[in-house]
Amino acid sequence: MTNNQLLNIADEHGTPTYVYDANKIVEQYRKLQNSFTPLNVKLHYAMKALNNVNVLRLLKNEGAGIDAVSIQEIELGLRAGFSPVDIMYTPNCVAFSEIEAAVELGVSINIDNITMLEKFGVKYGNSVSCCIRINPHIMAGGNSNISVGHIDSKFGISIHQLRHVVRVAEAHDMHIIGLHMHTGSDILDADVFLSGAELLYEAANHFKELKFMDFGSGFKVAYKAGEMETNIDKIGSKITESFQAFCKTYGRELELWFEPGKYIVSEGGQFIVQTNVVKQTTSTVFVGVNSGQNHLLRPMLYNAFHTIKNISNPKGEQKLYSIVGNICESDTFGHDRLLNEVREGDILSIHNAGAYGFSMANQYNSRLRPAEVMIYEGRYHLIRKRETLEDIYRNEIEIPELVSTDIFKEIM
Repeated sequence: MTNNQLLNIADEHGTPTYVYDANKIVEQYRKLQNSFTPLNVKLHYAMKALNNVNVLRLLKNEGAGIDAVSIQEIELGLRAGFSPVDIMYTPNCVAFSEIEAAVELGVSINIDNITMLEKFGVKYGNSVSCCIRINPHIMAGGNSNISVGHIDSKFGISIHQLRHVVRVAEAHDMHIIGLHMHTGSDILDADVFLSGAELLYEAANHFKELKFMDFGSGFKVAYKAGEMETNIDKIGSKITESFQAFCKTYGRELELWFEPGKYIVSEGGQFIVQTNVVKQTTSTVFVGVNSGQNHLLRPMLYNAFHTIKNISNPKGEQKLYSIVGNICESDTFGHDRLLNEVREGDILSIHNAGAYGFSMANQYNSRLRPAEVMIYEGRYHLIRKRETLEDIYRNEIEIPELVSTDIFKEIM
């Protein structure tokens, strides 16, 4: 998307606003899909990254399924038109009643702890098939908060508990049709996937009814110029070779599943904000914008880097700034960044904001969550209205005895 497009959107819809490029999202999806030819690959988009119904439908039209982690995400996926069989439900630390509700909706069930596996076996036996999430004990990912396959992670059943898993499955005559792993995010090395894959291949010997293997995701995108990103063609080639060899040994061809989220939508999103103040202190020049960690949490939560540009003054002299928000916390989008001279009222664009931007936004400080716009077939489409104050107090219930009428009488 161009600076002019973003400025036009700022004029028409205001700021702060998330803007998504449908073409880029589709491009990333197809690039990943084509990297594993000729395998039978199914991509389940991890909708926690960005769950606007228009994004979901865009990817559904490309043939994607979805990866859901809550009953609410399942319901949103169904609302977007996905068939239950195209929804993979991978919960963590949920009540068994939520898993039962997911079974009723007809989606694929992925179980990540032995307690739930036993309950599932007792209730459903061989009447409902399921997948098992294995923790491979592999440390991988760009930040400790997104490394989910190591020994201290709450996710998955330890590979060392495999024998117990087999006993539970056999005791209840369970139909295990898939094995799953997810080690983390921002993975560059194919060997990370292959190391985990070898563990799943070995585990597969205990389950003769498998239909698919799910390698999760974690493919890295570049957040700054010159930064390394996953060589998806190279990784695709290595995983394809490895999986074909496994299928030959296993005795039949299985489907290979992935659950990409950030890889598909991150680069397709930008977040546009407006400069409120340019504040000079004794040591720093701050650019204060009309947003904060309540709208884009990643820099604060993950220490994530996002490229920031002044699209209102692209030819201005470059100066050093720290870009901060308007929240009563140290919410900094970027420290010591060279930007073209920033003036009050200038529009800044924050790049790679498609993933875990709006989906993690909140109403801290009673600030309103931003609007969302999609550029689709050359046109700007408002796909989520900016919140209003009424949205903040909509579900509040007042205690009548606490409502004072005296104040209103004085005003009148």
